[in-house]
Amino acid sequence: MSRRTDLRFRATTAFQRRLNPILRRLPLQTVLETTGRVSGLPRRTPVGGRRVGGSFWLVSEFGERSQYVRNIKADPSVRVRIRGRWHAGTAHLMPEDDPVARLRKLPRVNSLGVRALGTNLLTVRVDLEA
Repeated sequence: MSRRTDLRFRATTAFQRRLNPILRRLPLQTVLETTGRVSGLPRRTPVGGRRVGGSFWLVSEFGERSQYVRNIKADPSVRVRIRGRWHAGTAHLMPEDDPVARLRKLPRVNSLGVRALGTNLLTVRVDLEA
């Protein structure tokens, strides 16, 4: 990883650590809940994405470096809060999917941020339980 990419990752992560606790408390903010791979505790991360049928799609701006992606790899059982309502599901990492094309189909504001700050985009699909 280049020095510039590492600095971008560090700066974005520091910013998100301060902003995410506020965002995840907002009732209409979409939130992904994973299980901590070491602690076993619930970990909630505000995300941007879109529900399409029985699936929820999002793009991780740092791919497999994202903590929630690491948690998904350890335990793909997740919950997603969409419009204030929790949905259980199973997350799937989609490295074969084109994340840039996927971002064009997702909410514009979040997609702009992911494209601007991201260094290693990775699509994630959550198959929601009925």
